[in-house]
Amino acid sequence: MGRRRLLMRRVTIRRKCLFPTPTPKFTNNPSSLVGDKTLMMHLCDAELYTNMSTLAPLTPVIDRGMALHKMIRLLTHGLGGEGWLNFEGNEFGHPEWLDFPREGNQNSFWYARRQLNLTEDHLLRYQFLNNFDRSMNTCEAKYGWLHAPQAYISLKHEGDKVVVFERGGLVFVFNFHPTESFPDYRIGIEAAGTYKVVLDTDSKEHGGFCRLDDGTRYFTKDLEWNGRKNCTHIYIPCRTALVSHHWTAMVCLRYPGLMLIICV
Repeated sequence: MGRRRLLMRRVTIRRKCLFPTPTPKFTNNPSSLVGDKTLMMHLCDAELYTNMSTLAPLTPVIDRGMALHKMIRLLTHGLGGEGWLNFEGNEFGHPEWLDFPREGNQNSFWYARRQLNLTEDHLLRYQFLNNFDRSMNTCEAKYGWLHAPQAYISLKHEGDKVVVFERGGLVFVFNFHPTESFPDYRIGIEAAGTYKVVLDTDSKEHGGFCRLDDGTRYFTKDLEWNGRKNCTHIYIPCRTALVSHHWTAMVCLRYPGLMLIICV
């Protein structure tokens, strides 16, 4: 355990200018190993015990906590480095810290556990955070941004609370504003073409409000913006992050004895 604790402390979530060697990144600081709160506990605190049921109304605290939990993890995953290190339970917002028996807690085993069963209860909202973690890692496995070159951050707008960056042919857009949603928000994109959303923190599967239509396509315009050669306009709801990918439509034409597949 001591060796594991040392490894966790050596890992940093600071963004590097260059990545000469693979650099794993993680969210949820390792202080949860020694009795401090996890990320989700810091965001929601005591309401994790009373308001995570799907049968109860969604409170502002839980709404904020779940939204930021997904966004923080995705931001770290996309910008951090070439690896992803997750401490068990953090993927679904485990409500308690991990504390092994010691003199300071009267040798108690109470917190020496991980409640992995929380994601299996469909009456609890932990399932949505677990679904998002699965979607995020599946998306990365498909498009491979972790082994792509360093991301280019084209926008960090303090007033709008918007962050935009590109990595591995994907465009990451974050709106951290608590109340403002932005229709037709202009962002810069290096590669021209048509883009579609491949990951959305606000989808129903991820416990969101489904404010984005997953069938929407975004078309770039030949206009330099924020240091990028092209731009497009998107709708970004408050406290939502989305990842878009260059989209290619496949048209299949069949003739007697011949089949043509055209990319448009």
